[in-house]
Amino acid sequence: MASKLLLITVFVFDLIAFGLAVAAEQRRSTAKIVQDNDVNYNYCVYKSDIATGYGVGAFLFLLVSQVLIMVASRCFCCGKPLSPGGSRACAIILFIICWVFFIIAEICLLAGSVENAYHTKYRHNIFANKELSCETVRKGVFAAGAAFVFFTAIVSEFYYVNYSSARERFQPYGGGETGVENLVHLHSHAVHQGHNAASAGSLQVSV
Repeated sequence: MASKLLLITVFVFDLIAFGLAVAAEQRRSTAKIVQDNDVNYNYCVYKSDIATGYGVGAFLFLLVSQVLIMVASRCFCCGKPLSPGGSRACAIILFIICWVFFIIAEICLLAGSVENAYHTKYRHNIFANKELSCETVRKGVFAAGAAFVFFTAIVSEFYYVNYSSARERFQPYGGGETGVENLVHLHSHAVHQGHNAASAGSLQVSV
């Protein structure tokens, strides 16, 4: 049975990551051009960089959530075999989708955090023909990250539930015995039957 404690923990981590990503989008850094008349220069003035911290926090919480799910499911490549059927097929598909959504979410959050932290340092002469440009994070980068955090959260939960279901339904051939144990058991049974037949034949000859 899927661990309820793990599902709750992962849900909380994903919820925090989603909230931080949304907050990062709302608090992303903005800039304005300020003119310094004394030295005839324009320069960029940026507001708070708190969105960078929110983005990094969302990145880390989603990463921990993904690690917990993959450790619990042995990353789908180790541990107990899975029972063939619908649950296993769904688990395989959801495993792939989960990783795709996770990678996209992490790229968006990391790129947004790095871009938000970057500030234009240079100054620009107001008499030059070239206009000063203040670099800022594009609108929607953190929002895209938040969306894929949400998708990752849903898919990872369903993946773990299907994985756990397929794992619990697995029954080795022979009613719980492993293949080697089952072969040994069948061989011993055949030898025992052979001894019984030989004993019966000897008894008939004696009579």
